[in-house]
Amino acid sequence: MCGICGELRFDGGQPSPVVVAKMMDCLAPRGPDGAGVVVHGNAAFGHRRLKIIDLSEKAQQPMADPELGLTIAFNGCIYNYPELRAELKDEGYRFFSTGDTEVILKAWHAWGDRCVERFHGMFAFVIQERDTGRIVMARDRFGIKPLYLSQKGKTIRFASSLPALLKAGDVDTSIDRHALHNYMTFHAVVPPPRTILNGVKKLPPATIRMIEPDGAVKDRIFWNPPFDRDPQYSGLSPEEWRDRVFEALRLAVKRRMVADVPVGVLLSGGVDSSLIVGLLAEAGQTGLMSFSVGFEEANGEKGDEFVYSDLIAERFGTEHHKIFVPSDQLMEALPGTFAAMSEPMVSYDNVGFYLLSKEVSKHIKVVQSGQGADEVFGGYHWYPPLMNSADVVSDYAKVFFDRSHETLRGQLGEDWITEDDFSRQLVAGHLHRPGAGSPVDAALRLDSTVMLVDDPVKRVDNMTMAWGLEARVPFLDHELVELAARIPPEEKLKDGGKGILKDVARLVVPHEVIDRKKGYFPVPQLKYVAGPYLDLVRDALTAQAARERGLFRKDYLEKLFADPAEHITPLRGSELWQVGLLELWLQTHGI
Repeated sequence: MCGICGELRFDGGQPSPVVVAKMMDCLAPRGPDGAGVVVHGNAAFGHRRLKIIDLSEKAQQPMADPELGLTIAFNGCIYNYPELRAELKDEGYRFFSTGDTEVILKAWHAWGDRCVERFHGMFAFVIQERDTGRIVMARDRFGIKPLYLSQKGKTIRFASSLPALLKAGDVDTSIDRHALHNYMTFHAVVPPPRTILNGVKKLPPATIRMIEPDGAVKDRIFWNPPFDRDPQYSGLSPEEWRDRVFEALRLAVKRRMVADVPVGVLLSGGVDSSLIVGLLAEAGQTGLMSFSVGFEEANGEKGDEFVYSDLIAERFGTEHHKIFVPSDQLMEALPGTFAAMSEPMVSYDNVGFYLLSKEVSKHIKVVQSGQGADEVFGGYHWYPPLMNSADVVSDYAKVFFDRSHETLRGQLGEDWITEDDFSRQLVAGHLHRPGAGSPVDAALRLDSTVMLVDDPVKRVDNMTMAWGLEARVPFLDHELVELAARIPPEEKLKDGGKGILKDVARLVVPHEVIDRKKGYFPVPQLKYVAGPYLDLVRDALTAQAARERGLFRKDYLEKLFADPAEHITPLRGSELWQVGLLELWLQTHGI
């Protein structure tokens, strides 16, 4: 796990090591254990290293293989690299390191763009081919590892974070009106290639991009799982589905134990993270460290789930760490949280992950985390209403969108209104694509391949990597997800949601953790924006920069300031926090 960056020139000019150094400085928290720059021809690559696999200097990056004529900057982890390495050695390849980075180089040389289909893991990498002058970019199936891009003329820059590109300069920082529409309606999800800024794009997940020496670009999507019924699975009983999921999840957790340093767990006390702890214990992991975080109550809403995380820690004998965050510490952490965001992310638990990661990084470098289970196994409350939907787009928008297009027109400043309902059209395109067996399948596909990428997954990457902590997500093992996509929706939605996963959990964890109301990462102070939090948001939204931007109508803001708790979105978020977070992020990054 690391930070990568670089500059690519397709105009005959020389790439700038100075520009790369500026980006590397910004990426330093992602890779505190080492740094390197390689300049060759039209490409300058930079790398910040977090040592997880092959701790020696032989695995330093950017990595060049003179024999093959390849150079790579890589962020992530290929969990099946030992098996691939053995296969490549049998084909005659010689290795000078023992890690996964060199395996990618050899795999690219041996198998070309098909190599990504063999990788189990999370990755964003850029390869330069010496002999052809071609540049290759790739991003894993779920976009667990980020890759941001900016282009001016025939110069392309790339980085693991958007702020790193801003540090390099020469970026169009004007607001993308369509991305703003996504942010305000599609629950702050801005799908690729867009970001909130016109001048920064992101490589979509499951995409491999080839850039020829003349700058011509060709993309290939290498993973697109079907979400409908497979005849070979017809007639499977609930118990058979359970057993298949159990084996796939057990393998996914085992895969993510590969490391030359200890691996811990972020333990919320919910079914997902509890199941990971149980499976790690079953696999014989000893001295397992687990970590939980909690916050002060607000408006009578509890701010922690320690009773459940304590139960799991005791049952499986983990070395458990509880972090309780009083309100004053929460306020102090907000500026760092905004700075760590590559894009504005509205979920309250950003600051929770930020503070949790800060503490965890004092003890350990790698953790497993439960993100993705709800999107993959149907855990959210908006799926059951879609079971018999005759209009999946309208019904999905009704349960997931923060506001309608018409409502938004009365809240945005005149310059920022799009004529078309851009977000609804985008979602409709995904929901109506072939390959989904039912409205619920279509929604699960949208959430697990689009929403998940640019909300929970991005949040975990940004907040953990702000402290040099690698987070691994076994519920996003692509083979597990391919299996889950074939499971009939009723098996997922039974038992209040995630029914099939709860069936698995009953074989591993105490029923008290399973048979309870679904929990969230609660940060009540940010939901009910009051006191110093209200002052913070009001100051940002009334500052000169915000007034000049004019994103929101003054009368709308005044209504929010007057009674924040009265303006809660359908997904239980604060409208004031949503608009305030956007402005706070823009101001934090000097935009």
